[in-house]
Amino acid sequence: MAWQFPEIDPVIFSIGPLSVRWYGLMYLIGFVFAMWYANREAQKPGSSWSKEQVSDLLFYGMLGVILGGRVGYVLFYQFQYFLENPMYLFRVDQGGMSFHGGALGVILAIVIFAWRNNKKLLQVGDFVVPMVPVGLLAGRIGNFINGELWGRATDVPWAVVFPTGGPVARHPSQLYEAFLEGLVLLIILLWYKRKSPPAGALAGLFLLGYGVFRFTVEYFREPDAHIGLYAGIISQGQILSLPMVVAGLGLMLFACRRPKAAVEHKA
Repeated sequence: MAWQFPEIDPVIFSIGPLSVRWYGLMYLIGFVFAMWYANREAQKPGSSWSKEQVSDLLFYGMLGVILGGRVGYVLFYQFQYFLENPMYLFRVDQGGMSFHGGALGVILAIVIFAWRNNKKLLQVGDFVVPMVPVGLLAGRIGNFINGELWGRATDVPWAVVFPTGGPVARHPSQLYEAFLEGLVLLIILLWYKRKSPPAGALAGLFLLGYGVFRFTVEYFREPDAHIGLYAGIISQGQILSLPMVVAGLGLMLFACRRPKAAVEHKA
């Protein structure tokens, strides 16, 4: 028997014109964790990171997430509408963020930061990726609370009837993503980090892990109504995840074939 999901106000509370939303709170949780983790790593003996560098990196990263996420959503999922209404790109009040766009934004931020601070690109990437899964976990829980991005129709015992999904029992695919892309991916990254992999291997593992998990969960997630499935078998999210799988595998192979470039990733 399916669970009837309650209709929850996306606004937690308001003070005058200021409204605190569930999804915004989840972004905050992800950022606070990233700030705590980055500063903890920077304070370890032998670290080459200063507090100022950590602060700059987090600032660049947040810009990459927000700008990349919005631009990616518009270009990947609403491109035709954008061509007809270019100002839609700036209508953030209407929602719409893409992880794949945010990932590209963060990669660009990492490249700029590494160049400006004379740091090795792969080492910066390895430093960043363990911060990401907690933000993904929190963000997907935010999607679940908002009753959005639900899954395909199903009759599994844990199916949920979402207020915005019609009178249909659906996979709570947001929670599948929170578990796999958040908790499981975090555990895998921290486990691999303890093995002191060569520079770039940890970043490659993140790309590979996220790509595989997202590609898998897309089979349970309802495709975007205006896009559907290409050839009736593959979704937009899966198409965008395939390059991550290829890039992750390639980066790991590249890193592991350069043993002299190995760096320690102390736990």
